[in-house]
Amino acid sequence: MTEFARFFGLSFTALFPVINPIGSALVFLGMVGVTDNGVYKVLARKIAFATALFLLVLDVMGATVLKLFGISLPVVQLAGGLVVAAMGWKLLNQKDAADAHDPAPVLSDTSSLQRKIFYPFTFPLTAGPGVLVVTLTLSAHASRGSLLHIVFAQAGVICGMLLMCVVVFIAYAWAPRITAKVSPSTAHGILRVIAFVLLCIGVQIAWNGFSSLLGKLNLGSG
Repeated sequence: MTEFARFFGLSFTALFPVINPIGSALVFLGMVGVTDNGVYKVLARKIAFATALFLLVLDVMGATVLKLFGISLPVVQLAGGLVVAAMGWKLLNQKDAADAHDPAPVLSDTSSLQRKIFYPFTFPLTAGPGVLVVTLTLSAHASRGSLLHIVFAQAGVICGMLLMCVVVFIAYAWAPRITAKVSPSTAHGILRVIAFVLLCIGVQIAWNGFSSLLGKLNLGSG
């Protein structure tokens, strides 16, 4: 049980800053736009489920898949960081969303939102390259030691992931209410700041991957 508690806390605290549910929820709000609150709850539930499934697959099969295709973690960081940076750049330069007093779009637009459940709402908005790297690292640490240790450690990791997905659901489902009392101009300003931070996070992840690859290249040439 000690291993379960340790890896449960480690999993949740390691995933929280890289998923950043509050910041991601505000970006999600900007990507979805003005629509019915019920749509947000449906999307949030599906995104939380997709995120949980994504994390579980990464935990169980992630390292094996990367080895199968010969992909290293630095390459994942570089490519994934560029994707996140591109998404942040797009949000940073998009036109302002419709005013809060404008009528909500027709529900037929929901079909286009449903097609975005996995990409980009789940990956890379919610579970981006940083989450991938953290999850693979947690899985590797939890898979060492005796069989009993592995069972309790993996159970702790999985429970931490599931709790994180519950937090994602709450943040995304109530994203409109988070900004309900904020003026449109302030909301747009906050979204721009978060978009810039997202751009910086993407560049940082990409730089970490590039630095690792450059270090290996220098070692190889030496």
